[in-house]
Amino acid sequence: MSMTIDEMQLARRILGYSYAELAQKAGLPLSTVQKLFCGVTKSPRYKTMDALEKVLRESADMTDVPTGRDSAPLVMEPSVQYDSAVRKKQQGEYTIDDYLALPDDVRYELIDGELIRMESPTRTHQSIAGYLFHRIYSFIEENGGSCTPYIAPLDVQLDKDNKTMVQPDVMIVCDHDVETDKRLFGAPDFVAEILSPSTRSKDMVVKLHKYMEAGVREYWIIDPDNETVIAYLFGKDTNDISFSVYTMREDIPVGIYEGKCSINFSKLMLH
Repeated sequence: MSMTIDEMQLARRILGYSYAELAQKAGLPLSTVQKLFCGVTKSPRYKTMDALEKVLRESADMTDVPTGRDSAPLVMEPSVQYDSAVRKKQQGEYTIDDYLALPDDVRYELIDGELIRMESPTRTHQSIAGYLFHRIYSFIEENGGSCTPYIAPLDVQLDKDNKTMVQPDVMIVCDHDVETDKRLFGAPDFVAEILSPSTRSKDMVVKLHKYMEAGVREYWIIDPDNETVIAYLFGKDTNDISFSVYTMREDIPVGIYEGKCSINFSKLMLH
């Protein structure tokens, strides 16, 4: 099975290749490789992907580095010794115990038994998350609310099972039975995720369904590149779903507060 860009990126890091070294080995222009891995190129050519995959797979075979979804996922750092049982598992087989055994200095999410590495957040990402958390926190405090806002990183055992642990960017919890000392055990009432090139499809498709099915009442997908926010409202029935699309420069009502709290990101916009 072909490697995804995320899997190529992780393989490149494990193998210790710089963009320049990988470009040279694959016979590609450096600018092509840089644009691909930085998310500038949205639809790379097949020949480009094939050349990169061949280099990474051949190098991985020589150094015993796993590649692709049909083998153990690319979650192993050379300097860290993992339990052999964790190494032998394939995507879809991982559990909360495997997730907790990972090193603390890197971030992963576990979704339906698949370990997914999370890139370090950008300055823009952090600014938006911090601003949203601050505005929600201030609203709750000023109005004597009983709900609690949270900001990543905080583990959320979303489905209360042994296969999923996520770290939403910003959350609001009104059911305090969900709160434990180490994590949230169950669904927050409100969740916001900030898109990046590496998380776009996961946040817009996979997490949309996961949050809806778990009982999240409201889900915001914040897209800094397009300066938009998609706000989903979920009812008790999985067929009961509505959404609105806003620009980040207008007042966006928080649905669980019936619009009494609204967020405007204009101050953060750079252009």
